[in-house]
Amino acid sequence: MRILGIYLLFFAISGTVSNITAQKQPNVILVLTDDQGIGDLGAHGNPWIKTPNIDKFYKESVRMTDFHVSPLCTPTRAAIMTGRYPINNGAWATFKGRDALSNATTMADMFKQNGYKTALFGKWHLGDNYPNRPTDSGFEIAVHHLAGGVGELSDYWGNSYFDDVYFVNNEPKQFKGYCTDVWFNETIKFIDQNKDEPFFIYLSTNAPHDPLIVAEEYAKPYQHLEGKEIISANLYGMIANIDENFGKLREYLEDSDLEDNTILIFMTDNGTRFGYSPDGKFGYNKGFEGIKGDKLEGGHRVPFFIRWPEGKINGGTDLKALTAHVDIVPTLAGLCELNIPESMHPDGIDFSPLLFKANKNLIERSVFMHSRQDWRPPKDVMETCILKDKWRLLHGKQLYNIENDPKQQQDLSEDHPEIVSQLLEENAAFLKETKENSEYYELPLAIAGHEAQQELTFTIQHAIGEDGGIWKTEQVAAGIKNKNNTHALEIAKKGTYIISCRRWPKEHPGPILGLPLQTRSDDFAYKAITPEKVRIQIANLILEKEIVPGDLEVIFNVELDKGKTLLINDFLEDDNSYGVYYTYVKREQ
Repeated sequence: MRILGIYLLFFAISGTVSNITAQKQPNVILVLTDDQGIGDLGAHGNPWIKTPNIDKFYKESVRMTDFHVSPLCTPTRAAIMTGRYPINNGAWATFKGRDALSNATTMADMFKQNGYKTALFGKWHLGDNYPNRPTDSGFEIAVHHLAGGVGELSDYWGNSYFDDVYFVNNEPKQFKGYCTDVWFNETIKFIDQNKDEPFFIYLSTNAPHDPLIVAEEYAKPYQHLEGKEIISANLYGMIANIDENFGKLREYLEDSDLEDNTILIFMTDNGTRFGYSPDGKFGYNKGFEGIKGDKLEGGHRVPFFIRWPEGKINGGTDLKALTAHVDIVPTLAGLCELNIPESMHPDGIDFSPLLFKANKNLIERSVFMHSRQDWRPPKDVMETCILKDKWRLLHGKQLYNIENDPKQQQDLSEDHPEIVSQLLEENAAFLKETKENSEYYELPLAIAGHEAQQELTFTIQHAIGEDGGIWKTEQVAAGIKNKNNTHALEIAKKGTYIISCRRWPKEHPGPILGLPLQTRSDDFAYKAITPEKVRIQIANLILEKEIVPGDLEVIFNVELDKGKTLLINDFLEDDNSYGVYYTYVKREQ
């Protein structure tokens, strides 16, 4: 536990934690859905959506009703995995080089070091290259897509939610069926093979993140509401499919006599994106304002339901304590009696005693929210939210009482200047410590020339620069130009490195100046680009090569010393330059 004593939890509770030393440690399954907000559940009062299985789990669980994450997916995932705020672990954005961990010790490492079998199924979004892939981060088994979503340009080209290619311990494998079905089916297979040992599973669905794709049978019950009451029938259909799979998982656990000694958590990663319109005309948000990306309450207050029958955590209880994503590591360590690795230094608190007895004697703690869609560190005060008890301080100047004003319409900063001052002082103390961390200044690195990964893949989606984001394969197909062009890496061994610059990924090859060699059944508007040269800058080298018609790639062979560097790569066209879409780096053997 780090300093800042106001975040510690004190209890005068004896005998609340069950003795698990004489029995098998509890299994842990953490189910995390993507872009499903606080109002996208029937149990939370949504009048249209049908989620009977999650609603049943809600009734049987302990619910943290004031639970908070980051407003975007990578920062939330980074905080869950490390127990540290995104500004402390370095992954505070969803692109521009800040959507990867910095070779951090993770929750999976913690479970693995304490004798658990560990597995990830679904979305990772914390790094696609060594040393930040799931298998580098404590997961013995990882079946996942790349980047932030299925169908993004850093994912396997051609993935479209059905019959996709996912990565099984970093090797591409063709799967049949819908993405969410795959993640739950693979989870059940893993449990079947490892149920005699304690296991930790991170079941992180990409649904209901866009593109909003689901089988007609799931969306059809909601189509009559689209454009009248809700934004998207497909969104509701995707959630209905998650609910169905969640029910199947619970049924499997019960039939396998695993339910009682399994800690099962259901939560989401940020506010809704398509479940509620900012003008309030469509959808349901449980009375809050704000959606994904917002510092308003609806952007970061999410469901958190936890159940462990053998540990007496069940029964349908609401706990109103202010809790957050950074608390999950210490809380699970407390529940499972795990040793937290010394390298973790979690920022959160262990709220496990609350789960056994509805003891609300938390001493005051604050939760800090700093995130920024950029490679630079988040701002100190602007674009922040500081939470304490019933108070929310936005951007350092707008103060709201969330209990009396859930829509955050009445700024009370002039009425309570002492609270504003106190929260700003706590934020300043927090930032003073934060700025001593290397992650605050240093970019997450991919390591080239390491035996764990022979060839690194860099894409323009993750490139650092001043331009906006480029996310989708269809943007690459259309030849959308983007100025982002820089990648941070470390050279593990001195030697000759082969750097291949391409328009199209290796699994979907084509000439730089032309179209893919094999077209797929998609609706993309393919368009050729016309650069004359490729230029790279790395270490102290600046090199250019002409592009010859028919070239699938332009290759540079460079001698590099061991150490940290930046790779900058551009297509050159007339007097303009723009980032290379796909770049592959490997050490010559």
